[in-house]
Amino acid sequence: MTKTILAVDDSDSLRRMVVFSLEQAGYQVVQAVDGQDGLEKAKEKTVDLVLTDHNMPVMDGLSLIKRLRQLGSYQSVPILMLTTESSAEIKMEGKAAGATGWLVKPFYPERLLDVVQKVLGA
Repeated sequence: MTKTILAVDDSDSLRRMVVFSLEQAGYQVVQAVDGQDGLEKAKEKTVDLVLTDHNMPVMDGLSLIKRLRQLGSYQSVPILMLTTESSAEIKMEGKAAGATGWLVKPFYPERLLDVVQKVLGA
């Protein structure tokens, strides 16, 4: 069964690179342009993994993670942050919010796929 990933990023070009990498590896991808859009799409369809940026308008990635973790269907779904933020403080905030893991931009498609496969148990 094909796994579905929600990719949330306000950068169209970065989101397209993530989607291309994931689709080439056989994943189905749902796209969202910010945290609020991501939350709405997550409520419409439960996905197997959420991949989100941190710095976005309307709702940032940490707020999105907190809101998703409040939903029963997302309490155990892996959530990865893909962001330029790499400080220990922000990573601790991400972990406290419920992030499963952290990838720093710019990303390498092979590394992204390795991490995605690892957290999905593939």
